[in-house]
Amino acid sequence: MIRTWLSTDKEAPIHGDEAQINTWFESTDSCIWIDIDLSTFSQAKAEQLLKRFACHPLAIVDVFRSRHPPKIELFEEQIFMLYRGIQSCLGELRFEHMQLAMLVGKNYLITLHQGQSQGIENLLTQNFHKYLQHPLSLASRIMHSASTLYLNQLLAFEDQLSELEEQLSDHGDDQLLSTITRQKTDILRLNRIFNYHLSLSKKLLSLEQEQSLNGIAIDQPVLQDLHERFERLHSLSSMYYEICGDLVDGYLSISSHKLNNTMRVLTLITAIFVPLSFLAGIYGMNFEIIPELHHPNGYFILIGVMFTIALSLIGLFKWKRWF
Repeated sequence: MIRTWLSTDKEAPIHGDEAQINTWFESTDSCIWIDIDLSTFSQAKAEQLLKRFACHPLAIVDVFRSRHPPKIELFEEQIFMLYRGIQSCLGELRFEHMQLAMLVGKNYLITLHQGQSQGIENLLTQNFHKYLQHPLSLASRIMHSASTLYLNQLLAFEDQLSELEEQLSDHGDDQLLSTITRQKTDILRLNRIFNYHLSLSKKLLSLEQEQSLNGIAIDQPVLQDLHERFERLHSLSSMYYEICGDLVDGYLSISSHKLNNTMRVLTLITAIFVPLSFLAGIYGMNFEIIPELHHPNGYFILIGVMFTIALSLIGLFKWKRWF
């Protein structure tokens, strides 16, 4: 499927289809946004269209790669960007990602993706018409719209993280630890994506110093706003990753401390019963000559000695604050 929005003489854009592309080529003062869903549009036709816009062969190859890290490349009259877009939100920091390719020219923007892009669909519900005269700003707003979905999930996770922290301090268990570890992995995956996007926005901010761009309008406040959004996403994901790591370390420390206390109690009990077992072992031997066996109060004397030893050891351990 291919959708187009054509604006002539800075008028409100007209939504149409592939037929508007020929109108744009015939006009000298019009701007067009071409959105192509590659899941329902022939790759061969898409390649022909990109060649018609004089896209670089290497950029065309990258467009149809199934997976490629986000990046930006500058050509003589075109900017090529790959963005990790969102096809759907699965909840709990999980997304179905998609590769969104954008080719920006002086008066056109071409977006290509497999399936429906949530960033594009959300932008279409907003007032995007004012950005159509500046294709680079329009591309930035598409990325900004997608990043809003990331941000909403991260902010929702902040409350969930507070609840996990309270549960872990009250009654932590292995299931809770497994949940935190899984979310830590999800955050790390997002942080890696945000790091790519942050590098992309830094490159966009430095476009004013580029001498190779011919006529592509650069709206610095829009690019700065996008960069600040990516910075926030990257910093939030990094902070949440560290918090999850601290929670895991804290749970392991608490579990280790509880285990140490248990082992200390068992060790003290063993230490108390070792001398008692020694005495019981000696007087339990079947020798005929054991003088104490014939003493009329031998049993009571031995029990008294054993109680004295046990109480002395308990008093010693208490004095040393071992329990």
